[in-house]
Amino acid sequence: QVQLVEYGGGLVQPGESLRLSCVASGALYSSSINAMAWYRQAPGKQREFVARMTNLGTTNYTDSVKGRFTISRDDAQLTGYLQMNSLKPEDTAVYYCNMLVFDVLNYWGQGTQVTVSS
Repeated sequence: QVQLVEYGGGLVQPGESLRLSCVASGALYSSSINAMAWYRQAPGKQREFVARMTNLGTTNYTDSVKGRFTISRDDAQLTGYLQMNSLKPEDTAVYYCNMLVFDVLNYWGQGTQVTVSS
């Protein structure tokens, strides 16, 4: 079994930054992590894709965060990150970490709240 825990959410003003972390633990090792991704769900909306990074370093982002968000990972620490800059009120959501492990096992974290408001 694998557990994912997100950290770093909070309340910030528009234009500020936050860095989310996702720490994996349990029955996995660094080379077993294939893709790592972040999703978000705003109130009353469906969960949506934000960013993804493969074990080859390939990244992709949803259009609304391109140029503002950066996904990264430290496989040795079993940790993924989402650096969020120039935050906007529309970025307000619960952010979820997702990992694909051993090519077939898909895990989710419990989510961390990000609120952008003046």
